Amino acid sequence: MNLKRKYIAIAAGTLVLAAIGWLVFFYHSADKSGDQAQDKPVPVTAGQVTLHDVPLYLIGVGTVQAYNTVNIQARVDGQLDSVDFREGQDVKAGAPLAHIDPRPFQAALDGALATLAKDEATLANARQDLKRFQDTASKGYSSRQQLDTQVATVNSLAAAVQGDQAAVENARVQFGYTTIVSPIDGRTGIRRVDKGNIIHAADTGGLVMITQLQPISAIFTLPQDTLPRISAAQAGEPLPVTAFARDDKTELGEGTLELIDNQIDPTTGTIRLKARFPNPNQSLWPGEFINVRLQVRTVHNGLTVDSRVVQRGPKGVFAYVIKPDNTVEMRQVEVGQEYSGRSLVTKGLAPNERVVVDGQLRLQEGSKVNIDSQDKPLQTGSVDPAQSSTPDPAHQPQ
Repeated sequence: MNLKRKYIAIAAGTLVLAAIGWLVFFYHSADKSGDQAQDKPVPVTAGQVTLHDVPLYLIGVGTVQAYNTVNIQARVDGQLDSVDFREGQDVKAGAPLAHIDPRPFQAALDGALATLAKDEATLANARQDLKRFQDTASKGYSSRQQLDTQVATVNSLAAAVQGDQAAVENARVQFGYTTIVSPIDGRTGIRRVDKGNIIHAADTGGLVMITQLQPISAIFTLPQDTLPRISAAQAGEPLPVTAFARDDKTELGEGTLELIDNQIDPTTGTIRLKARFPNPNQSLWPGEFINVRLQVRTVHNGLTVDSRVVQRGPKGVFAYVIKPDNTVEMRQVEVGQEYSGRSLVTKGLAPNERVVVDGQLRLQEGSKVNIDSQDKPLQTGSVDPAQSSTPDPAHQPQ
């Protein structure tokens, strides 16, 4: 029995020693493989810090407004004889839009002309009589009273003729109102009255709405804190304004800042601005909501990197910089606006430094890297504002 226990104890001890040896070997191998894994270079995509002229924007939301909008209304009462425009038609100033039955107004004009002619004839005869009274009075054949009476008659008839001329002009104006014309260049909307209806000058609905589309304006708002920057920039030259659709990618037009409103809205803390757009393709439409980019300055030879270079961590914004020995350094950076997939770096990087564009997940301070591919930077020069992505106004360099 003791011999059996002795064998069991020896076997157990052998198993314990084997287990200890296996664990020592395992941990030694694991540490060695861990060291090898840590020393193994991490494949990354590298890029370079490049120089570009970077336009700086302020971003706002606005509404397109027509420069002129006219509700076409009748100025005289009558039957609508004809409608001479198509809905949605572009019209020029002075183009006829509709005609009202002119016959009553033609008759009134003819009557006024007849009255004028009659009074002019009476005035001409009175002037002849006045001339005769003047001749006879000078020779003593007529009294001074008769002469004075004739002078008063001539003056009264002259005033009547002036009144007749005013009545003729008024009748002519009323007759002219029977032809309704467009007061501006623009586009007609939906017709509100059909041919044959009786229309009145007192009608509020009108015949049609005409809206001017070229040029066109946009009203947009920006925070009141941006006012000093805008005012300072506007003192130099007209500030470029670009309008984008709601997707913030489709460019709708380029224009210039026209004015800054003369007061700040105290309820929202914003300032209203108005921009003017030529709108040659009529891509901007009244009432449309748009995103507006106001260019206030251009940073010449600004430091730019691929936007993927910029990382965010517990300590803030940083980038992995590749040192000459192909190890990386975590460097804190400050970033301005982002444009077209590239970021403007205002602090922390230097021109031509190599930075990690992709593969940061496996990196830490001092990691060795293997440049798997080289990111192709943009051409050095200015960046097309139309291709810019939405910048963050809160991170723009002053």
